[in-house]
Amino acid sequence: MAMIREAHSTWSGDLPTGHGTVGVASGVFDGLETTWRARTEAAEGKTSPEELLAAAHASCFAMASSNNLAKAGFPVDRAEVTVKVTGDRREAGWTVISSEITLRAWVPNIDEETFRTAAEGAKEGCPISRALAGNVEISLEATLES
Repeated sequence: MAMIREAHSTWSGDLPTGHGTVGVASGVFDGLETTWRARTEAAEGKTSPEELLAAAHASCFAMASSNNLAKAGFPVDRAEVTVKVTGDRREAGWTVISSEITLRAWVPNIDEETFRTAAEGAKEGCPISRALAGNVEISLEATLES
């Protein structure tokens, strides 16, 4: 069965000086402030679509890598995932150009090769990675902690 998730946004004013909000139908967050400055300069307590994309990618990758490792017989004690999404001005305008995933994981009794295979599989297979594939460079730095 297909799933549908919903978000909503408002905007007032022009792009450089305007402002808006973003929220989600689940109610987990609502009314987060957005501005053009938060997208291209300093966040100043506001969010941006790129920051929300980074959060989505981090969460998706954490789930996918933990699932891959558990399926390989190595449940994860702890995984810490950071994603840095980079946007830059290109010929077509502002564009998301990369998503850098950093994984630190504590996985008992696993060998390095199995860990790396599971992490790479998550990089390629998580739904957000698949949505970005072909448009955004995705990199992964995975560290197995002892």
